[in-house]
Amino acid sequence: MGFADLESVAAAMVAAGKGILAADESSGTIKKRFDKIGLESTEEARRNYRELLFTTPAMAQSISGVIFYDETLRQKTSSGVPFADYLGKLGVVPGIKVDMGTKALAGFPSETITEGLDGLRERLMEYYKLGARFAKWRAVIDIGAGIPSRFAIVANAHALARYAALCQEQNIVPIVEPEVLMDGGHTLERCEEVTDAVLAEVFQQLDGHRVHLEGMILKPNMVISGKKCPQQAKPEQVAEATVRCLKRHVPGAVPGIAFLSGGQSPADATLHLSLMNAMGKLPWQLTFSYGRALQDAALSAWGGKPAGFAAGQGAFAKWARLNSLARDGRFKPGMESQAA
Repeated sequence: MGFADLESVAAAMVAAGKGILAADESSGTIKKRFDKIGLESTEEARRNYRELLFTTPAMAQSISGVIFYDETLRQKTSSGVPFADYLGKLGVVPGIKVDMGTKALAGFPSETITEGLDGLRERLMEYYKLGARFAKWRAVIDIGAGIPSRFAIVANAHALARYAALCQEQNIVPIVEPEVLMDGGHTLERCEEVTDAVLAEVFQQLDGHRVHLEGMILKPNMVISGKKCPQQAKPEQVAEATVRCLKRHVPGAVPGIAFLSGGQSPADATLHLSLMNAMGKLPWQLTFSYGRALQDAALSAWGGKPAGFAAGQGAFAKWARLNSLARDGRFKPGMESQAA
């Protein structure tokens, strides 16, 4: 497998009308989700929930790829088919989260660095054998008083580029995810300023590490007001600022940009994506790589009970379909309450 194969996998991941399901919650994160529905987080409960998502009828019409957690990549359907094989037969590309999470950045209070480069080459070799054809690494940049520092931006961008180069060496398409958090009280303008700085550094590091841009996917935040900001930007402002920022920094060689939802409501994340895609021709595919925005309704409808299985699948299928509409600018506010 060479660059041509990386490019074909990347193209499949951002195929028209489809997006990526982020089902890579760590054991700690999925426990928090299950706590909300009163379900104990056992390995079998996690397997059942992932099976609900992956076996949803017609999911492959809206979903092009799925990001697995290590445990999930090793699990099987109730009929004994490995999840990666099951999805692969549907034409859905299996992927894997490979970072080991964020840790405090020594010497830089309130800032983090993502760990997981040690032993990554060997892990990627194993993941490829297990069926993964793309990977994901998330860097986290917070906005606050005096942060982010220039050093934190450079350190995280450098790690992302090292990860991406290792992936491509092992014939795996890297999803490069530099997330500027929306947790603070910052304005849309401040988010744009930080996202500008982060993307500029990320692409400089990718270039320095000789990463083949046509064989990677970018997974950025949208440019958005912080959750605690008293002045929340309108959806049109979010779409315009995000596209403006991407045009400044993302080369046209990158085949696709798959946004994270980052704590937005499902309706907001879908509308913002739709407005961007309605803005006319752009140099890259703009798609989604959502976790909560695709799963929240499904998790509630399922409730951890066998009797809720079909309802959970219905809720997941609905949000996947709505985001498929957003891929070409056809999602409109209120559609979520009309959709069956």
